[in-house]
Amino acid sequence: MARYTGPRNRLARREGTDLGLKTVGSSSHASLLRRMKILPGQHGQKGRRKASDYARQLREKQKMRRIYGVLERQFKKYFEQASRDKANTGEVLLTLLERRLDNVVYRLGLAPTRACARQYVSHGHILVNGKKVNIPSFLVESDMTITPKQKILETPVVKKLLEEKNPTIPAWLARKGPVGKVVRMPQKEDVVDEINEQLIIEFYSR
Repeated sequence: MARYTGPRNRLARREGTDLGLKTVGSSSHASLLRRMKILPGQHGQKGRRKASDYARQLREKQKMRRIYGVLERQFKKYFEQASRDKANTGEVLLTLLERRLDNVVYRLGLAPTRACARQYVSHGHILVNGKKVNIPSFLVESDMTITPKQKILETPVVKKLLEEKNPTIPAWLARKGPVGKVVRMPQKEDVVDEINEQLIIEFYSR
């Protein structure tokens, strides 16, 4: 399945929640918030029906996949990996996605969206422990340091992000200036997005 390249606000409206696909404060993001409850398509709200169990499970899976920007095949592999772990499958799935390097760059406040963070990583602008890593799905470990190259530090969008006095950074990460560090492995409580992982487990258990 190819990566979706259409209007990002359409995806968020389909899931009924802000997926973090647009830069906060932009006119596009403001437009999304105004139209969040209106389903995309010709019939809008008229097309909304009471969802079946399967539909709710599917929508939750699609929402989580779109939040983290992973393709269907990738997402299924994450689920299969999580299901082999002795710990809670849903929680392991969440932490695997949180540990993706593109997500970490976004969570550290070094990119306005995950899509932008993914681009930074893919283009080789992010260093992990001083070495270039250009794989967005790279999974970070405790004590790793994440450093953006000077080239992206000079871009207006990153300069503005770094000027924020009180950036919202999850407890499992830390940042001093532009340099981030993985303090510990993420836990379910560190995930700020509203995700019902049990519905996703039910979807793949059908």
